[in-house]
Amino acid sequence: MGYTFRDTGLLQQALTHRSHSALHNERLEFLGDSILNCVVASILYERFTGLDEGDLSRLRANLVKQQSLFEIAQKLELSQFLRLGEGELKSGGFRRPSILADTLEALLGAIFLDTGFDAARDVIRAFYIPLLDSVDPRTLGKDAKTLLQEFLQSKKISLPTYNVVATHGAAHSQEFEVECLVPKLSVQVFGRGGSRRAAEQAAARLALDAAQQALVKAPSARKSKPRAAQLKLAGIATIQSDGGAQAPAQPE
Repeated sequence: MGYTFRDTGLLQQALTHRSHSALHNERLEFLGDSILNCVVASILYERFTGLDEGDLSRLRANLVKQQSLFEIAQKLELSQFLRLGEGELKSGGFRRPSILADTLEALLGAIFLDTGFDAARDVIRAFYIPLLDSVDPRTLGKDAKTLLQEFLQSKKISLPTYNVVATHGAAHSQEFEVECLVPKLSVQVFGRGGSRRAAEQAAARLALDAAQQALVKAPSARKSKPRAAQLKLAGIATIQSDGGAQAPAQPE
C-alpha cells in the first residue's frame, strides 16, 4: 500500500473480521467507505472537468463498488493477512469478495485514524490514478444495453428490439434465451442468462460487436449497395446471473 502504520494495533484491527474476535474492523470499514467516496469524488471532479453530475456519479459508483475494491485487494494480496474465525477459514472466507473489499475500506479508515486524511488520500490516489489512465469515462460503468442504445443513436439507427425466444430448465433454475435485433444492419444475436435481464445484456453485448463490425467493414458500400453491404451475425452469449461472465459468440 506504500504506507507504514505508526499504531500497529489499528492495522491489526483493520485486518480482523468479526468472526475472529470482538475487536473487529466493521467500524473502521464504515469510516474508510466515507473517506474513499470523498477522495474518489475529488479525483473525478478534478480530472474530468467536462462531465456532468450524473456521469461523475456513475464513474464513482463503478470505482468504489465491491468488485473494484476486491480487485485492488487481490493485487495487494490482502487474503494472506486476514484474521478470520475458524468457520470463515474453513468456508474460504479469505477468498470472498465482500470480506476483502470490506477489509480494504477498513484499512483506509485505519490510515485516516493513524496519521490523518492526507495519508489516506495519497494511498487512494495511488490505487486509482493509474486505473483512470486506462479507462474510457464515457463507457465505464455502463451496461451493454445502454452502450448499444447510445451507439445506435449516434449513428441515427433505430433502437434494437429484444424478444424472449425460449426458456430452459426447471422453474427454480430457469435459463432465458433472448433475441436482439437491429434490422437496419441485419444484426440478429441471441443471449442466454439466469434472468431475462441477464439474457438481454448478453445479447446486447453481441449486438454491439456485430453493429460495430457492420459499420466498419463496408461504410461506403452501404451507401451505393445497401443490401450487399449488410452483415447478419447470429451468435450465442451466456450470462449465468446479472453480474456473470459472458461466453464468446458462436457465429452461424
